[in-house]
Amino acid sequence: MYAIVETGGKQYKVSKGEVIDVEILNQEPKDEITFNNVLLVASDDDIKIGTPFVSGAKVMACVVRNFKGKKVLIFKFRRRKSSKTTKGHRQQLTKVKIKEIIVN
Repeated sequence: MYAIVETGGKQYKVSKGEVIDVEILNQEPKDEITFNNVLLVASDDDIKIGTPFVSGAKVMACVVRNFKGKKVLIFKFRRRKSSKTTKGHRQQLTKVKIKEIIVN
């Protein structure tokens, strides 16, 4: 069984026991969270597609830790102008473990 959930403006395909990295959530480690924005739930022979969300479906998860992702370098170069700029960015992320997928 798997589900597609929406959080932080992105969509993630999750299944029970999986650990995923999502945009930063204002939660402490070991907190329980619920994703109510479930777009699709699929089991072995049954697929439920939401319009836009599946009613009565939710995904229960536990926060593992908050961390920063890998550094992304932004390099701007203007030819023949003696102008170049290097900047970096590290995205704030939250690692969550999926506990269960509930469908009513």
